[in-house]
Amino acid sequence: MDRRMRNMFLVPYGMWLLLFVIVPILMIGYYSLFDIDGVLTLSNYKRFFSPIYFSMALRSFWYAALITAVCLLIAYPTAYLLTKTKHKQLWLLLIILPSWMNLLLKTYAFIGILGTYGPVNAFLKVIGVGAKQILFTDFSFIFVSVYIFIPFMILPIFSALEKLNPSLVEAAYDLGASPWVTFRRVIFPLTLGGVKSGVQAVFIPSLSLFMITRLIAGNRVITLGTAIEQHFLVTQDWGMGSALAIFLVIAMGLTMWFTEGGRRVR
Repeated sequence: MDRRMRNMFLVPYGMWLLLFVIVPILMIGYYSLFDIDGVLTLSNYKRFFSPIYFSMALRSFWYAALITAVCLLIAYPTAYLLTKTKHKQLWLLLIILPSWMNLLLKTYAFIGILGTYGPVNAFLKVIGVGAKQILFTDFSFIFVSVYIFIPFMILPIFSALEKLNPSLVEAAYDLGASPWVTFRRVIFPLTLGGVKSGVQAVFIPSLSLFMITRLIAGNRVITLGTAIEQHFLVTQDWGMGSALAIFLVIAMGLTMWFTEGGRRVR
C-alpha cells in the first residue's frame, strides 16, 4: 500500500477527530472565558483554585484512584484465574455481558438491591443484623462504580496474560524462583502494559462520574463531574462548567501521558 492510499484512509479518522474531539474542546475553552452574564473574564479559572472547587478536585482524584485500585486488586487475580480455566472465553463473556446493559438501568437496579426494602437488607434482617442504610453512602458509591468499571480492567490484563510466553515463567521456576518472586519479577512486569491500559480505562471515566453520585450516593459524594452537571443543567453557568471541564480534560490528558509509556506488552 503506497503512501497516498494510507493518507486517504486517514481522512475519515481526521474528520472524526476534528468534529468530535478538537471542535468540542475548543467550544468548551471558548465558553470558559465568559461569566454567567456573558462578560469576557478569567474569573472562572480563578474560582477553580478556591477552597471549594480545589477540594472538590482532590476528592474526585481520591475517589477515582480508590475505584481504580479496588478494580485492579480484584481484576488481576480474576484475569489470571481466567487464563487457567478450561472455558476461559465463556467466563470472559459472562464478565463482559453486564457492560452491554445501559448504565442507567444498572444504576436503578442497584437502587432496588441496596435500598431499605431490597434483598441485601432483607438478608441482613434474616441473619439478625437488622436493616442498614447502605444507599447514599461512600461504600455504595464505590461498590457500584467498581461493578460497572471492573470489566474494563479485566479485559486488557487478561489479554496481556494471554500473550505472556509461558516458557519465561517455567524458566523462572527452573532457576529456583518462588511463585511470589516469579510473579513480582517476571509475570507482573511483562503484563504491566495491560495493567496501565486498564488503569486508563477505569481512572479516566471515574474522574467524571455524575449519574452514580446523584442516584447511588444521593449527592453526598460531590465530584467535578457532579459540579459540571450542576453548572450546565441547574445554575446555567456554562462558563464555570466549561472551566471545570477544561481542568478535567487536562487531568485526563496527564493520566494518559503518565500511563502511555507502558501500554505495549513487552
